[in-house]
Amino acid sequence: MRTRKAYRFRIYPSEEQRRILERTLQTCRILYNNLLAERRDNYKKTGRAPSYYEQKRGLTKRRNANPYLPQVHSQVLQDVALRLEGAFERFFKRDKSGRKAGYPRFKGRNRYDSFTYPQYGNGAMLKDGRLKLSKIGAVRIFQHRPIPPNSTVKTCTIRRDVDKWYACFTVEIDDTTTKPRGRQSLRVGVDVGLNLLVALSDGEKVQPPKFLRKMERKLKREQRRLSRKKKHSKNWTRQTIKVAKAHRKVRVQRGDFNHKLSRMLVNRFGMIVFEKLRIQNMVKNHRLAKSIADAGWGQLQAFTSYKAAEAGAIVKFVDPSNTTADCSRCGFHVPKTLSERIHKCPNCGFMLDRDWNAAVNILNRVGWGTAELTPGEIQPLLRPCVVAEQVGSRNQEAHDF
Repeated sequence: MRTRKAYRFRIYPSEEQRRILERTLQTCRILYNNLLAERRDNYKKTGRAPSYYEQKRGLTKRRNANPYLPQVHSQVLQDVALRLEGAFERFFKRDKSGRKAGYPRFKGRNRYDSFTYPQYGNGAMLKDGRLKLSKIGAVRIFQHRPIPPNSTVKTCTIRRDVDKWYACFTVEIDDTTTKPRGRQSLRVGVDVGLNLLVALSDGEKVQPPKFLRKMERKLKREQRRLSRKKKHSKNWTRQTIKVAKAHRKVRVQRGDFNHKLSRMLVNRFGMIVFEKLRIQNMVKNHRLAKSIADAGWGQLQAFTSYKAAEAGAIVKFVDPSNTTADCSRCGFHVPKTLSERIHKCPNCGFMLDRDWNAAVNILNRVGWGTAELTPGEIQPLLRPCVVAEQVGSRNQEAHDF
């Protein structure tokens, strides 16, 4: 059995190569829009839209009529048609399931940021420390970690991120038996929140880094300057790049923090239990939406899940209802307001920090109990915290994207 992973590396094209990459993106974007328009118009006229294979066969005729299409590798153009087919498949799947389905949209300028060589070795290949791309040339690449020798590279995607370029390789790896790492006998419940980003069932806590909140003042300033520019002017274009860079910095900081935090959890515990939160519903609360998005709970859970699968650990998700209100010692229901930070049980007299109490309840919901805590072990209620700066100062690991 083989598993798939993605490896992303930064590439450094020359000025000429950068112009060719930009032109390739625009050519692929226009082709995508033309194929979408063809499907829409044919369906309106005849009640039937052309299939992916029909559009794929028609690319030869398009190449002969358009002087820009021959400047792009043929399989890259075929992948554009495949990408449109995937958009329609997702549209019909959502429509059949009764969910809100958005019809595939035309791609505006700067709304198409990647193109794919679907066969590694046919148009894209790593050789002599460079990435050789058909129609583009040999591009300098920083390969910060090796691709495993027991793997097969399947595809190569070139992606633009504001003003930076990346090469993303899809790799199939032989699924060998993973030797469990970390303390497999240790199990932990993880309560995520806004006042504390993470509270563990052993009492350890992680403060939220609040990257978006810290960048908010600069974002407001840059967005205010953008609003004063004439749309699509040169100054407006330059200012949009500054705004996008500020948002990218927040996104990269949050991803790096969650990578390190998830690695810490996987290395220390053999079973990690989260609440199964409906984050999309939670962000409908407009008072808390920005803070919830800034916390990145879903990203942390996703990173922990795939790292645990590689390390031989287990990640479970449990029902989140009443984890904060229930007493972790006797199970008595103790309703609390958001301002109440200490759990005080009137039934058994148990006192504990509310987030710590919730983390213990989360762990107990998979059947793994914890030893009864004595008053001496509970005091002080707040054990030494793992603050955001401490987590962020760990050695940076190589990430999977």
